[in-house]
Amino acid sequence: MNSLTEAPAASAPRAIQKGHDEPFRQLNEPASLSNEVLLTLYRMMVRARRLEEKTAELAEAQEIRCPVHLYLGQEAVAAGICANLDRTDYLFGTHRSHGHYLCKGGELKPMIAEFFGKATGCAGGRGGSMHLIDLQHGMPGTTPIVAASIPMAVGAALASKMRGDGRVTAAFFGDGATEEGTFHESMNLAAVCKLPIVFVCENNFFSSHLPLLKRHVQDNLNVYSHGHSVPETRIDGNDVIAVYRAGKAAVEHARAGHGPTFLECRTYRWRGHVGPAWEWNLNIRSREEVEEWMTRCPIRALANQLEARGIGATRLAEITRQSDEEIEEAVRFARASEHPPTDSLLDFVYVDGEQ
Repeated sequence: MNSLTEAPAASAPRAIQKGHDEPFRQLNEPASLSNEVLLTLYRMMVRARRLEEKTAELAEAQEIRCPVHLYLGQEAVAAGICANLDRTDYLFGTHRSHGHYLCKGGELKPMIAEFFGKATGCAGGRGGSMHLIDLQHGMPGTTPIVAASIPMAVGAALASKMRGDGRVTAAFFGDGATEEGTFHESMNLAAVCKLPIVFVCENNFFSSHLPLLKRHVQDNLNVYSHGHSVPETRIDGNDVIAVYRAGKAAVEHARAGHGPTFLECRTYRWRGHVGPAWEWNLNIRSREEVEEWMTRCPIRALANQLEARGIGATRLAEITRQSDEEIEEAVRFARASEHPPTDSLLDFVYVDGEQ
């Protein structure tokens, strides 16, 4: 199946968990956005999708040996938020941040080389897919420790406010991170200090392999911000236009000095928690559930709107082709690159007393 253009035929999706249908009733008015903006969002999502499909292929072939947490299905969140960020704005991500890295402008060749563990990787081949960094594009680094990126993001936002540099910080995290104390401590500090930060919860309804409603009494993550007096919005995370609009409002709110915003983007990852497997046979979720969410594919939905505006399938196919060529070139670069030398094994492990 070509997941960019094909999805299982289905009628309107049923509610997969209590409350899932509520956010999908939001009004969608794409006419207020230009074709240029919509095409930018489309390119960002397609690039992220094709990268993940290629990463899954390479992982299955064991060319990539590090753990990979794929972003398939969630592309609208990264694209919609990052399209509102400047190059110098900060982004802090998680173990599932391939899409964040690309949509923020991260360089593709160093990214894939990092997957291969090569010295030309963005972390010198030492970090793998969960430790991505591109300082030139405002990414100080991603971390796989649940909720660990949130206090680091708040620290960056505090530094921006102290310097008066006008930068906004976006902190991406999953629904499981809201169960960590650092989430609430960080949000409280951000509110008290009116820090320029946007908290972006990508609620894909699973923390690793445990569904949301087996961890929470109610499906109400958006209300967590109320105790800290932080404004919140619950969004259909598969509607890139809705995410773009909410992201624009939140970034402008932060940049104007009004403090943080909490965005709950309700989405779904198609593949398993880690690796390219689909997890259909692990008694975690059914194939029917995954396929129903695939009918909500954010890329297909935007493609339909673009085609309705007269932007033909040929032009959209050209965007996919260009993305594929760029990715294949980056894979060739990664394959041809050298591994870090063995005598550098202990570099960056111990502090050099002479420095």
